[in-house]
Amino acid sequence: MPGWPCRGGGAGVGQAGWGRRGGTEVETPNAQPGAGRVQAVIDVTDASFERDVLDRSVEVPVVVDLWAPWCGPCKTLGPILERVVAATDGRVELAKLNVDDNPQVAQGFQVQSIPAVYAVRDRQVVDGFIGALPEAQVTEFVARLNPEPTEADLLAAQGDEASLRQALELQRDHPVAVVALARLLVEQGSPEEALELLGRIPETAESRQVAAEARLVRQNVTLSPDGIEAALDGLLERVKADESARQEFLDLLETLGPDDPRTAGYRRALAARLF
Repeated sequence: MPGWPCRGGGAGVGQAGWGRRGGTEVETPNAQPGAGRVQAVIDVTDASFERDVLDRSVEVPVVVDLWAPWCGPCKTLGPILERVVAATDGRVELAKLNVDDNPQVAQGFQVQSIPAVYAVRDRQVVDGFIGALPEAQVTEFVARLNPEPTEADLLAAQGDEASLRQALELQRDHPVAVVALARLLVEQGSPEEALELLGRIPETAESRQVAAEARLVRQNVTLSPDGIEAALDGLLERVKADESARQEFLDLLETLGPDDPRTAGYRRALAARLF
């Protein structure tokens, strides 16, 4: 028997107990780039929840759908959530988590029955419900997370340097504009300004990667994808005694990203050298 009660009717939920991208992304047509990247629906796991939900929620509200394959109401609610979130054109994203395969997140939310749906913004749970609600009520729930875009949002969505700078004049810590402009500055060879910009916003997986790229540009480190392993192997011999080598090693790993199969191996090698 499944370990989670399955509820057909909707009910409100209390605050979750705390406030891990390795999933399936689905692009929505005509999605606005103001949300940073088009990622309407993504499957998340215990391992990817922090990055794909908590970190991502700093940039755009994320609706978390806790479900299981055997749950009938989950099968009813899932397509409704997908339609309603897709209609926001990227201003709200949907993360789906199978509670049978990923019990840690479910326990963190203190889930008693499914489907359980939570809205996360700025790494905090701000709303939620339990059970399969009608589409009209789901639309109202998502609409509360989907305010009309501000002038800064619209400028950030343009993506060019002038528009991004205008957006930051209106909102100096606009997360999408900060990361997008910082990335442009790194490409232009202005890492110091990029790092200063990134200091305005809470750290996310995306901002960490751009910051790592900025530090590498500042040190004149340029590598082809084929040369990164040789560089990491050479730095590994120096990481324990040389702080700058250790930082460069970490920055190179950050540019690889957590989904690159080499990252985990090199992190283990680093830990073995340090400890």
